[in-house]
Amino acid sequence: MRASEARGLTDDVALFGDIILTHDQMVEGVHFFEGADPADVAWKLVARNLSDLAAKGAEPLGALLGYSLSDAAWDARFADGLAAAFAEMGGTLWGGDTSRAPVMAHGEAAGRTFGMRTFGMTMVGRASHLPLPARSGAREGDALWLTGSIGGAHAGFVALARDANATGAGVDAFLRPRPLLAAGRALAPLAHAMMDVSDGLLLDAQRMALASGVCVNIMRAALPLHPAAMDADAAMRWGDDYALLFALPADMEPPVSARRIGEVLPAGDTPLLLDGQPVAQGKLGWEH
Repeated sequence: MRASEARGLTDDVALFGDIILTHDQMVEGVHFFEGADPADVAWKLVARNLSDLAAKGAEPLGALLGYSLSDAAWDARFADGLAAAFAEMGGTLWGGDTSRAPVMAHGEAAGRTFGMRTFGMTMVGRASHLPLPARSGAREGDALWLTGSIGGAHAGFVALARDANATGAGVDAFLRPRPLLAAGRALAPLAHAMMDVSDGLLLDAQRMALASGVCVNIMRAALPLHPAAMDADAAMRWGDDYALLFALPADMEPPVSARRIGEVLPAGDTPLLLDGQPVAQGKLGWEH
């Protein structure tokens, strides 16, 4: 049974009055490289959760952490990153729980004194405006906008896969994303629909279209690519960028720096168009 607070389990958050709850996880070897700086892992865990709050125009309050213990130096470095993330982006650690994963007999974790690291965080925020902008509110005739950029995280991932010591703007975008909290609060009273782009622009735009019962048309030439982006196709499909995708009335200009990337059309044979043409489904973005 789905309670009304769950918002249909399609909107990344639950709402209790003006209190917003969201939860995100990170797994070693899936969301971050083995050998990653623990401070970067902690930062990204906080940022991923805060980005869900940003998409609802929320103010961060606090968080509960589920933490996989490993060695003392790793744990201390993770704690440093956690403190830095909260200090810069907002919120605080309220508590949580710790555990230690069993040692694997084979695979990448063989020979370690701990198993693969897994972290979960539940973030609590307060709505700055009600009703919350949902994925499901896009309307025929709306303009589709994006604030932030795409493609930086993909470039950073590729660079780090080639060289664990790589640096640059793309690497920073991948390791230490900045959730657009202020932009989300400014847009919350105006946007018919809004969500963060965490799994890839094409996949997330399709999710908005399906939730709203419309079709969205994205214009490739209008996309705000990160300076480090390798190519537009990868930027649209890879994700991990945490930009905000939102729908506004066609005659309205957003109060934040943003790029108009498309339009909302009546529902048709497909929920997603690129330059007016159906998008070959395949891999539109990140799905487990």
